Amino acid sequence: MKVLKRNEKVQELDLEKVTDSIFLAAQDVGGTDKKLAQMIAQEVIERLKKQYGRIKSVSSAEIGDMVERILLEKTHYKTAKAYILNREKKRQVEASKRALGVNDDVGLSLNALMVAKEKYLRRDGEGEVVETVGGMFDRTAQFLASAEKPAKRKEWQAQFSKVMKEQRFMPGGRTLANSGTANNQLANCFVMPMPDDIEGIFESLKESSILKKYGGGVGFTFGHIRPKDDKVSTTSGAACGPVALMQLVNDASDIYLQAGKRRSGNMVTLPITHPDIIDFIHCKESGYNYPHINFSIAITNKFIEAVKGNKEWELINPRTGRVTTKVSARGLMEEAARMAWKNGDPGLIFIDEIEKYNPTPHVGPLETVNLCGEQPLLSYEACNLGSINLAVHVKESQIKNSLPADAAHQASQAGQILKLDIDYKKLEETVRIATRMLDDVVSVCEYPLKQVADTVHGNRKIGLGVMGWADMLVKLHVPYDSDKALKLAEEVMQFVQKIGHDESEKLGKEKGNFPNFKGSSWQKKGYKHFRNATVTTIAPTGTISMMAGASSGIEPHFALAYFRKSMGQYNLPEVNNDLVKAIKHVNGLYSSDLMDEIARTGSIQQLVKIPKEIRETFVTAMDIKPETHVKMLASFQKYTDNAVSKTINLPSDATVEDVMNVYMMAADLKCKGITVYRDKSRGEQVLNVGTSANQPVRQSENSESRRSSKSENQNKELCPECGNKLALEEGCKKCYGCGYSVCG
Repeated sequence: MKVLKRNEKVQELDLEKVTDSIFLAAQDVGGTDKKLAQMIAQEVIERLKKQYGRIKSVSSAEIGDMVERILLEKTHYKTAKAYILNREKKRQVEASKRALGVNDDVGLSLNALMVAKEKYLRRDGEGEVVETVGGMFDRTAQFLASAEKPAKRKEWQAQFSKVMKEQRFMPGGRTLANSGTANNQLANCFVMPMPDDIEGIFESLKESSILKKYGGGVGFTFGHIRPKDDKVSTTSGAACGPVALMQLVNDASDIYLQAGKRRSGNMVTLPITHPDIIDFIHCKESGYNYPHINFSIAITNKFIEAVKGNKEWELINPRTGRVTTKVSARGLMEEAARMAWKNGDPGLIFIDEIEKYNPTPHVGPLETVNLCGEQPLLSYEACNLGSINLAVHVKESQIKNSLPADAAHQASQAGQILKLDIDYKKLEETVRIATRMLDDVVSVCEYPLKQVADTVHGNRKIGLGVMGWADMLVKLHVPYDSDKALKLAEEVMQFVQKIGHDESEKLGKEKGNFPNFKGSSWQKKGYKHFRNATVTTIAPTGTISMMAGASSGIEPHFALAYFRKSMGQYNLPEVNNDLVKAIKHVNGLYSSDLMDEIARTGSIQQLVKIPKEIRETFVTAMDIKPETHVKMLASFQKYTDNAVSKTINLPSDATVEDVMNVYMMAADLKCKGITVYRDKSRGEQVLNVGTSANQPVRQSENSESRRSSKSENQNKELCPECGNKLALEEGCKKCYGCGYSVCG
């Protein structure tokens, strides 16, 4: 028999799915007998065939009605009640989806659908949504495939659409929003120059504003700007210095809204040798100024050695090249650590490590990075990013397949979690398709500035990354804070990089090398063909991870549970699905009271009733030692062409010296950048873990939200999902109670 789904899809009637739905309801009330659930499911299917056999199809609602009827007939009243409640919950979700006015022909979560509607789905002149979710992916796939040979376009369009609809890969937000529209600017991140003359400064502000108008954050280095009070030969006045100029960048961003109602963001970096470095370190100390600017210090290897040796450090005027003063290197680093300890700023970029891996040094130096720090770029360069959802690249291993059905059932009943493995065959296919997709983004993207287009096409950099790392680990039952996880991180990213490089080499043979290939690091390594100057980047992932139903980037889970406000008044506990499955494998452990308790705390580390193996596997960001965060960052960086965005979470009682240790460890492990955030270090903090009806239990931040100012959080709306207050950060509305987010 065929099943007609609510989203109009047609599937085969599956005994296992009916069994699972019954067993899940039974487990909600303490049931443990899956064999009984299977027997009931068999009777359900027999009756359905008898009643609907002539038309050979049945609806999801009719299946549910039959399950309820048989459960009640057999006096399984508690299970029937739980099943009815589960159905009602699904109905509420479906009703909420319908209320959005969006045709979800793919099967996204409600959160993902809200993001799609707000940010990516096309609208008519009246503002009404005019495409389905599948239509959005098809539109994106068709536009990107237009870069392929005419005879192959339909084939690649189908492949591109497939990996997005199956939530295996998501391109960056600008690509989803703008592909095939009047605004075909598809890049998320740019770097622009900031010269040391008034004409050049305002020209750069104008050009960067144009980029922001069409969507995209911009990075600058202020290293060429002469220091405050320095000589200005054309006037009788003195220079204002780089810190004062930051206000111009911030104010320009306040005026220009990015496409999709997102305020633009900026990254400003300053070399550790600049005479104004101390003012720079303190420039956002109040927490109220420069709300549209992230800022980081460009650290050199020489400076790190000076810190280790407690030596003096020379500050040099970039205009004259002369030493202006000498300061304590360690004192300077401690000052940066103190400010980061206080409110999360500044970050660090290790500029020598970045330049060491510059693939085109003959074209120009890498002096700064994009908004979130993961993408070093030349001046007038952009990069197109996208991330693979690792969570859907997991498969059942041969261990289960080799067991007979009864043995597998007994293992499940005994609480044994059957082993899963990484599906490297599927992952390879995804990497190859994603690499081609991102290369096509470079080809079809319409950059608003000719100089940007020329620079981008000269290097054809792409940034293929990953998300859902924490989800993959829990599916594999590997603790995030274990040596095995660190080893697996290297293994997975090495595989992604290897296949990505191989595909770029093949694309070079098929379509031609990137124009600046001659003299590049790839030519020096012996390659004869290479399509892209860089292939891999790990971005933080914002809404695209929500679209894929995945954890953000390579971050650990921030919370395992939260309370969701339903129908505007009922606070219902929502717990990580993988955690629920693990708990339900332990006979007699699952209960609604336990789910409530997890939702109140957000973590399970103090719940000794939960087996140690599960507690060790399901750790959250604040359960993990800062050193482990750094090691995870370094593990991924080892096999990433560009850089890695990751937050290093510290407990509220961490010291300035702890921050210093994190900084030095990151330098020793050859990271390209580092961002720290100490729990409760801001007066108005926006990430709330384990939120009950009204009471936040614990708070923190991630790499995308760490630099928001208090002033941006004054006017808050309520989250349509859980009722918590939404925070406005760099133009994005975010709820850290349930994960709802509206940004590009």
